[in-house]
Amino acid sequence: MDIYQIAIDGPAGSGKSTLAKGVSKKLGIMYLDTGAMYRTCGLYALKNDVSPKDEEQVAKLMEKMVLEVAFIDGNQHMILDGEDVTGMIRTPEVSRYASDISALPVVRKKMVDMQREIAKAQSFVLDGRDIGSNVLPNAKYKFFLTASSAKRAERRLKELNERGDFSQSYEEVLKDIEYRDLQDSTRAAAPLVKVDDAIEIDTSDITIEETLEALLSKVNE
Repeated sequence: MDIYQIAIDGPAGSGKSTLAKGVSKKLGIMYLDTGAMYRTCGLYALKNDVSPKDEEQVAKLMEKMVLEVAFIDGNQHMILDGEDVTGMIRTPEVSRYASDISALPVVRKKMVDMQREIAKAQSFVLDGRDIGSNVLPNAKYKFFLTASSAKRAERRLKELNERGDFSQSYEEVLKDIEYRDLQDSTRAAAPLVKVDDAIEIDTSDITIEETLEALLSKVNE
C-alpha cells in the first residue's frame, strides 16, 4: 500500500487540527499534531523560566529536552522528560510561548527533523504553518485553510469555553490571534505561507463538515 502525506497549513484558529483529525478518521491514516510539539517546547521554556525569545538560552534547553510523541489508543500524547504533559499545553500562556519559541530556527530544526522522521514511516496527515512549504514539500496533497480573524477568534473562544476555560474575553482572544498571525507570517524561519501547489479553502462561512467534504473530494479526484 502506498505511503502518502497530506499537508494542511493555515493561521491560528482556521480549523486545521479539527479538519486533520477528521481526515485521519475518514481515511484511516495517522494524524500528527505539529502544533502540540511547539506547545510542548513553549511549556518547557515556561517551566524552566526561560524567555521564548532568548535564542541562546532556548538552544541550551533544546539540547537537554527529551521530547517524545506517543500514540496511545489513536490519540497523540506529548511526553516531556518522561511526563505526559498533553493536558498542560493548551493554556493561553503556553500558546503565546509556543508562538514565540516556534519562530526560533534552533527550535524549528529540531521539531521539523522529528516530524519528517515520524511521517516517513506510514501515511500521515500533518497540520501546521509550514508543512507544505518546509516540513513535507513533497507531500502528495497540500491544503491551505484560511478564515477571517474575527471568525477564528469566535471559534477559539467557543473551544476554550467548551473546555471550561472562561478566563479570556472575545477581545483578548482576537488580540492573541492577531499577535500570532503577525508572528507566524513575519518570522525569519519558515514563515506561514501558501505554496503554489496548495489548494486554498476559506472556512469563514462553511462548517467543519463542509470543509472536510471539500478536502476529501480533492483527495478523491
